[in-house]
Amino acid sequence: MQAVSPPRKWAALPSPSTREAASMYGTAVAVFLVILVAALQGSEPPESPFPYHIPLDPEGTLELFWNVSYPTEAIHFQLLVRELRAGLLFGMSDRGELVNADLVVLWTDGDTAYFGDAWSDQKGQIHLDSQQDYQLLQAQKTSEGLYLLFKRAFSTCDPQDYFIEDGTVHLVYAVLERPVLSLEAINTSQLQSGLQRVQLLKPHISVPTLPKDLSTMEVRSPNILIPGQETTYWCFITELPKDFSKHHIVMYEPIVTMGNEALVHHMEVFQCAPEFEIIPHFSGPCDSKMKPDRLNYCRHVLAAWALGAKAFYYPEDVGLAFGGPGSSRFLRLEVHYHNPLKIQGRRDSSGVRLHYTASLRRYNAGIMELGLVYTPVMAIPPRESAFVLTGYCTDKCTQLALPPSGIHIFASQLHTHLTGRKVVTVLARDGHEVEVVNRDTHYSPHFQEIRMLKKVVSVYPGDVLITSCTYNTEERTRATVGGFGILEEMCVNYVHYYPQTQLELCKSAVDPGFLQKYFRLVNEFNSEDVCTCPQTSVSQQFVSVPWNSFNRDMLKALYGFVPIAMHCNKSSAVRFQGEWDRQPLPEVTSTLEEPAPRCPASQARSPSGPTVVNLGGGKG
Repeated sequence: MQAVSPPRKWAALPSPSTREAASMYGTAVAVFLVILVAALQGSEPPESPFPYHIPLDPEGTLELFWNVSYPTEAIHFQLLVRELRAGLLFGMSDRGELVNADLVVLWTDGDTAYFGDAWSDQKGQIHLDSQQDYQLLQAQKTSEGLYLLFKRAFSTCDPQDYFIEDGTVHLVYAVLERPVLSLEAINTSQLQSGLQRVQLLKPHISVPTLPKDLSTMEVRSPNILIPGQETTYWCFITELPKDFSKHHIVMYEPIVTMGNEALVHHMEVFQCAPEFEIIPHFSGPCDSKMKPDRLNYCRHVLAAWALGAKAFYYPEDVGLAFGGPGSSRFLRLEVHYHNPLKIQGRRDSSGVRLHYTASLRRYNAGIMELGLVYTPVMAIPPRESAFVLTGYCTDKCTQLALPPSGIHIFASQLHTHLTGRKVVTVLARDGHEVEVVNRDTHYSPHFQEIRMLKKVVSVYPGDVLITSCTYNTEERTRATVGGFGILEEMCVNYVHYYPQTQLELCKSAVDPGFLQKYFRLVNEFNSEDVCTCPQTSVSQQFVSVPWNSFNRDMLKALYGFVPIAMHCNKSSAVRFQGEWDRQPLPEVTSTLEEPAPRCPASQARSPSGPTVVNLGGGKG
């Protein structure tokens, strides 16, 4: 154990003298300045030392602030504990469980407080890490609560540590109610715990100048009563003013009702299909039987926000068009409420504030769907831990539909339904994967937002865009087919790009005729009396498949080599002219490597044990 300060009692701490307090304050300020210089070296200074912030628990007693330093590949965390009990756990895990988690723990044995880098095994038992990679920089009590300032590198090369990478990170936390004699005395199964999803590695993108004639419009929930259940998707229909001319959205930001910051998980604004002159007004759960069917045709994304995200800015010469001829006046707001404590009686008027201009910019932004067609011919067998489906935007489609100067993708929103666990889109050129458009190795269907890319990706005629989704169906007993239903699956990347083209959907699916050959093969080699007959629907045929290893492997092989049906569609849903059925799979001879931790040849010596924490203030 490395004692960097004298042991202190957890409660009833002696008050320091004025001279001691001044010394402690001076030390804390000096340490903090050094931290910020190191954290922000080589990047533009943000508007605050910790530009990103989320509440961790539904009651707001734990709050996390952080900043990202790409030059040093490290994150500085500041954790505010408003109501300190006997300690807490905070960390990261693959899917948000407290087992097999990478943790920092603040605890007391009744006399002394400690801070340590730890991990939990598959049984939930806590162990002190032999390599202390979370470095405590400051522990300070204030009128708001206890502030813990600590840092960690993206990659530590410690097998017990989580590799922080682009995409979703599942943060976990738990509260210790009583002192413990050692970390090993803690078992996570006995703790009150929770999780929060966030993108930690935010891109450093400069804020563009906004036009002087900026107008705003708020699309908000109408003072609804948040249901006292864990998950609610609330839908609300509103409309633009009559004779609303074409404008460009140049920025949007969240509006979250004060006090509901931990309940409002994510929000999206959709524009309805222009072919419907009237969309019925509605305010209620999105899965309500009273929801009008026409709400299903409100799918054109205008804005998407998720917890931890800041305002979204379009590039300086780009705007998203809405209003005017050929555009629907009707908008659908969808708010996801995450209420694990089932809090009752909370009212909410959260939504999204759109900033727009009548001075149209040089480029219209476009939104293009990549991935798989919504069809049952693409299916995932049951009891699969990591089954992959892949959709293509082929060279034939981009050659026909994209301008010679190409398009430039600046943002992306990945989307699956409930079994999606990983999504990636890569750009291939001349048979070689050359660039990742967007990748989320820890994707969660419960955390979807439009994410700005760290680097604009340019796509030219003849390029191929390949979108792959990995699914987990271990808890399902029947095949999961593609489709619109929440228990069906999707694999989509909505890419935001400029300049806008006529190409709105570039997706694929296995050729249906070859799938029927698969079903005939299943019948031929199966000893049971099953019906995979062509006169029944594809969904029913998949229900009849006995999922032995042969049938699983054959389906996986089928998806990997047979021809595809391409949907190379205009915004009118009409395909570009050409032959699109029974198209060969794009030939890719070299692929990009998966991201992996970079281990330096030598690392700075880390503490061998926990840090003794002085809760009176100053550096821990």
